[in-house]
Amino acid sequence: MRIDSHQHFWHFDPVRDSWINEDMSVLQRDFLPKDLEPLLKENNFEGCIAVQADSSEKETEFLLNLAERNSFIKGVVGWLDLCSDTIEARLEYFSKFEKLKGLRHIVQSEQKGFMLRADFQRGISALEKYKLTYDILIYPNQLEEAILLVEKFSNQQFILDHCAKPYIKDGKIKVWKSLIEELSAIDNVACKVSGLTTEADWTSWQKQQFEPYFEAIFDCFGTERTIFGSDWPVSLLAGNYSTTLSLVENYIQKFTKSEQQQIMGLNAKNLYDIKD
Repeated sequence: MRIDSHQHFWHFDPVRDSWINEDMSVLQRDFLPKDLEPLLKENNFEGCIAVQADSSEKETEFLLNLAERNSFIKGVVGWLDLCSDTIEARLEYFSKFEKLKGLRHIVQSEQKGFMLRADFQRGISALEKYKLTYDILIYPNQLEEAILLVEKFSNQQFILDHCAKPYIKDGKIKVWKSLIEELSAIDNVACKVSGLTTEADWTSWQKQQFEPYFEAIFDCFGTERTIFGSDWPVSLLAGNYSTTLSLVENYIQKFTKSEQQQIMGLNAKNLYDIKD
């Protein structure tokens, strides 16, 4: 099974989606299942994981509704307020939705120390009961904090989004690589090879720029804990779906056929507990 483990849907709202500025005008429109499904079929994917882009329960309900009506959406990584005193009740309510596979918070926008807050960690501790993953969305300067977080929850499955957004455009790798090595030593953390082209120069990136970062990720996480994600439609800022896909597929040609299958779908299937 081939699965795109990371993509987004939205009805574009210029107020809610103010992060999509004029430099991102290609994203200033609706992106819905009817737009993605042909791309998945064209590239031999059986399904995808829809990931939250807005921090609201309304967003989670929107994605779950899309998943209910589109069988190729195999799972949803939604948002709930993990810092809320009512998180247990909200988890109990959403547990009836079989396609809710995990949660994510946009920690990259939070102040230093957010992941170490007692209320946030209380929310994380509630996820195991419901067998939900937690996607970590951070910048490289937040990796040390992420390490402290995951060390406290050995039974919780964590998935690092976009390789922690390394500074590819500037060619910086040393500190990021060292922290990735430390994070990957914790067995309950996997990594999405996703969202990398948008960390390079959007219009002039070269595939060789990504090789040191790919090498670091696969050396650290191996083929058993890495999963492909397109980050569509955000990835359209720096290319089309096929260029994003081919960048990863060309690199992993060095691995065995079974290892490639793990990266391109089987690992996501297992991590997100996707049913055929």
